[in-house]
Amino acid sequence: EHVRENMRQVLKEIQDGTFAKEWIAENDEGRPRFTPLREAAQHSQIEDIGKELRAMMPWMDPK
Repeated sequence: EHVRENMRQVLKEIQDGTFAKEWIAENDEGRPRFTPLREAAQHSQIEDIGKELRAMMPWMDPK
């Protein structure tokens, strides 16, 4: 139920424009929160493993 409530809140913020306003402000400020999160995700264990797995799949054409 906790996840469901979080999803409802996120949907509400999308529908009422809160998300868009916050995203625009984030970009206007130079992405001070988004950039570190993206960098952390790029260096996560799952990304490393995904890269290794994709290298084992010759039919996947990396672009």
